[in-house]
Amino acid sequence: MLALTATGARAASVQTVTHTDAEWHRLLTPEAYDVLRQEGTERPFSSPLDEEKHAGTYFCAGCDLAAFSSKTKFDSGTGWPSFWAPLPNAVVTKHDGSLMMERTEVHCHRCAGHLGHVFDDGPKPTGLRYCMNGVALRFRPGQAA
Repeated sequence: MLALTATGARAASVQTVTHTDAEWHRLLTPEAYDVLRQEGTERPFSSPLDEEKHAGTYFCAGCDLAAFSSKTKFDSGTGWPSFWAPLPNAVVTKHDGSLMMERTEVHCHRCAGHLGHVFDDGPKPTGLRYCMNGVALRFRPGQAA
């Protein structure tokens, strides 16, 4: 079980989504399964969402929870979609000491799917960079959340 810490403006109860491993395999593409369920990372500059400029909302590809607004998206130059804040009650974090470095993983609050990592080198107002795997997100254009 993950030791996850809720992040966001306020604490709230979020309905949990769970599936068996076999169900996740059926529901997700192989690439999305690798990232969301196995904590993989997509290749930089491989996601069309990195270049997405329209207003809208980014949802978890595993459970469809609204996770990020286009209002907080910025071009970090890293090759992954980056945001300076998640939507309230959308993500949880956990310590990641793999690959001989200290990082903070970002997971979906609803399905615990791995979305990416958060770093402290982002722009104002938060100074954070939520560096997300595009394959772990789905974008819906329209009014930004």
